[in-house]
Amino acid sequence: MPQESAVDAQRLSLSRRYELLVESVTDYAIYMLTPEGIVSTWNPGAARFKGHTAAEIVGLPFSLFYTEEDRLAQLPRRALEIAEREGKFESEGWRVRKDGSRFWASVVIDPVRDESGELLGFAKVTRDISDKRAAQEALLASERRFRYLVKGVTDYAIYMLSPEGEVTNWNPGAHRIKGYTDEEAIGMHFSSFYTDEDRAARMPQRALATALREGRFEAEGWRLRKDRSRFWASVVIDPVYDDSGALLGFAKVTRDITERREAMLTVERAREAALQAKTAEYEDLVRLFDQAHGFICFFRGPEHVYELANEAHAQLAQYRDVIGKPVRQALPELEGQGFFELLDRVFSSGEPFIGRSSPITVNKVPDEPGEIRYIDFVYQPIFDNDNKVIGIFSQGSDVTDRVRAQEQVERKQEALEKLIVERTDALNKAELALQRARQLQGDKTHLLALFDQAPGFICVLMQRNHVIELANKAYYQLVGHRNLIGRPAQEALPDIAGQGFLTLLDEVFETGKPYIGEDLPITFQEHPERPKRTRYLDFVYQPITGEDGKVIGIFVQGNDVTNRKLAQDELKRYQAELETIIAERTRALEDAHTALHNAQKLESIGKLTGGVAHDFNNILQVIGGNLQLLQFQLGSNEMAAKRLEAANAAVERGGKLSSQLLAFARRQPLQPVIVNPDKIIHGMDDMLKRALGEEITVKTVIAAGIWNMSVDPHRLENALLNLAFNARDAMPNGGMLTIEVINSVLDEHYVAPFLDVSPGSYVMFAVSDSGTGMPSEIVAKACDPFFTTKAEGEGTGLGLPMVYGFVKQSGGHFQIHSAVGYGTTIMMYFPRSLESESDVPGHDAGPIAGGSETILVVEDDIAVQATVVEMLTSLGYRVLKAQNAASALVILKSGVSVDVLFTDVVMPGELRSPDLARQAKTLVPNIVILFTSGYTQDVIVHGGRLDAGVHLISKPYRREELAQKIRHLLSGREQGALAENEFR
Repeated sequence: MPQESAVDAQRLSLSRRYELLVESVTDYAIYMLTPEGIVSTWNPGAARFKGHTAAEIVGLPFSLFYTEEDRLAQLPRRALEIAEREGKFESEGWRVRKDGSRFWASVVIDPVRDESGELLGFAKVTRDISDKRAAQEALLASERRFRYLVKGVTDYAIYMLSPEGEVTNWNPGAHRIKGYTDEEAIGMHFSSFYTDEDRAARMPQRALATALREGRFEAEGWRLRKDRSRFWASVVIDPVYDDSGALLGFAKVTRDITERREAMLTVERAREAALQAKTAEYEDLVRLFDQAHGFICFFRGPEHVYELANEAHAQLAQYRDVIGKPVRQALPELEGQGFFELLDRVFSSGEPFIGRSSPITVNKVPDEPGEIRYIDFVYQPIFDNDNKVIGIFSQGSDVTDRVRAQEQVERKQEALEKLIVERTDALNKAELALQRARQLQGDKTHLLALFDQAPGFICVLMQRNHVIELANKAYYQLVGHRNLIGRPAQEALPDIAGQGFLTLLDEVFETGKPYIGEDLPITFQEHPERPKRTRYLDFVYQPITGEDGKVIGIFVQGNDVTNRKLAQDELKRYQAELETIIAERTRALEDAHTALHNAQKLESIGKLTGGVAHDFNNILQVIGGNLQLLQFQLGSNEMAAKRLEAANAAVERGGKLSSQLLAFARRQPLQPVIVNPDKIIHGMDDMLKRALGEEITVKTVIAAGIWNMSVDPHRLENALLNLAFNARDAMPNGGMLTIEVINSVLDEHYVAPFLDVSPGSYVMFAVSDSGTGMPSEIVAKACDPFFTTKAEGEGTGLGLPMVYGFVKQSGGHFQIHSAVGYGTTIMMYFPRSLESESDVPGHDAGPIAGGSETILVVEDDIAVQATVVEMLTSLGYRVLKAQNAASALVILKSGVSVDVLFTDVVMPGELRSPDLARQAKTLVPNIVILFTSGYTQDVIVHGGRLDAGVHLISKPYRREELAQKIRHLLSGREQGALAENEFR
């Protein structure tokens, strides 16, 4: 009897614990039904999301939770029948709360039987999964919208190909461009759209192969419609893979760009025609230049190098080779005659020079006296686009015969005057007048013929009101066939009034200086009813002087350069577009090079830091561990205790330095959880006020509805403390520290300059101070490791680099804004999380406690191993040791009872520590596994985050930390075993 009572008591205890467990569950409705479907028990989870209290619902049928249509379909009764017949009933569907609202539920019903198999009732578990269903429906809606989008596109042929190249779907754009309906196209091989020559060259197969090999295929070429007509197409082919990486087929986008291609070809043909016309015009000009009666040449540069010279100039220079030579070298005999100085003056001043009957001595035979000739000439400066003189155009005539004839006449006249003054004088005058009249008549006939046939337009304007005296055919073709001769320009050409040309004519007439116009527009309208037409002209207004040197008219000569001007404008536009594209590509390339350089620099620092951290932390572990063990042997020696305390502090500083380096290099093991910033900031209020002192006022501003984020909460607290201490140091006389937390959305325009930042939703922490601020050159280097503006011994220069590395490793964005005298604001952006908030793990705390369990220490560094074994032994544990993973596995397989496997992460040998841990769990399912390392080398840390379910204590650690960590893990194991026993 006593034994039976004990068993009953034990059953009662287990039953009570089960009831407590069910009563504590609030996310699931867990309750019992009688065999008839009457509710017999009710837990808080059921009350929470169904709305009924236990007093209200117990004794009522569970069909009350079903919709009216489900009750009419006898779904509650059929659910119990299936559960009783098949041992379980599972389904999803709409259920009804007490207030009549609906929710989508996951339902499981299990039959409950006694030892004899008799049905006692049913256990029913219900969960509200409305959010999951809404997400599924949103996904389906998104897929439908995408299909509608593709179907709505008519300017592009968008369709899918099977891996073999057969069409599997077809959009309206494909129908419009290619002519095939859905029924005709689906199942066809896409090579049917290629020309015969492209198929013979296996172009379709090579396109798919290129897409597979390079991830994309892009090309332009001829394609065929259903009616076999051709069109010029732009084609893009992308391979499509499923989630496992298997090839599903290809996405193909085709656009008809025939019209664009024809437009480009038209522009190219027009450009070629303009070039040919310009070439012909140039050839005509060269012919005209070489056949001109007067000498013409062109000098370039300040040395006046010959670039052009016509036949008349060659005659004057005795057919010497002058092209390409400076004028002083080509015609040295001109030295001292003033021509070189005139050229220098025109080039430097930009003012033209006109010479009349100027003597020039040209040597026919070297070292013999030269022949004196007389010339009329013009030195006209030529300007570039920047209005700088680049050369001098020289034009003139050899007037030696005229001058000598004139001198001879004068001498004869003087001799005859001595003989018979009046008679001879009258005779000479009459003869001279007759001679001049005849000469002018002959010259005029010859000049008029040349004048009228000249390719450029020419006209002669006389008197102050610019009466048109002569105009050639080209001039009439330019202005239209009007009545011009004998009429002032303003009257004959009223449509040019207000365009500046009449003003220029007045200026040339008044000043006597020629004017050269280039690419000037002029608009003609011959009649008010006719359309206006604009032409572009190159021209010269050359003043004509009388015998007294005064201007009596203006000689107008020029060319219609409209075609050249339009071609040049079009060429400039294309050049500007090309320069813009080149500048954009250059900027993108420079940004990519900068990002690559920074990534390579950070990778090098990371590798160096990781290697140093592993060995450095092992050394610190040996030193720190032995110092802590030595404390128990000191007794009451205060001086030795102080020295030990100083040595321990140095070890902690060394460990902190190593941790900061790993943080900057983004190699620290993070343990992110879903947190809400509001709790973290409010949890730090008191700590910040105590740490910063009374002279610093701390203000926190947290926006309403702040988003959740995934971050390592302890690292975030350290980052905020670092920024707060920096702010305190920047306010030596006190001030205001403001911590602001807001929701922020970074769009594509904002993130464009930052290659490692993605657009999206972020939680932004802004830490601002009212301190001294920093100049821009300090801000640029603030995140460089070991850079500090503090005095030696007051800072390591790793605080801000550590914060920067932590933010970047967390997938965030980091910015500094500062100005001297206005304080500093540092902003940390962390990606928003849509998941629910998690419980933040607390720091292990409490008194140091050991135990009697067995711990297997796996450590390849003998000095570290010895120190750890002694620390654990001093805590009362039974300690086994191994130098590598293979040796540890032998111990585990021997059957020795092991409670804790305490192993280094990075060890030599083929068997890695994670593999040792997995095999240990298989051999000893309830074993506790604790990793330790100075640097994990991505063995148990991936993507900067500690692998799920992994426990790690980083070197160097203190005896107290190790004791608390092991005790915490063993306590968790005991609680798990107790809960498991309660369910059995």
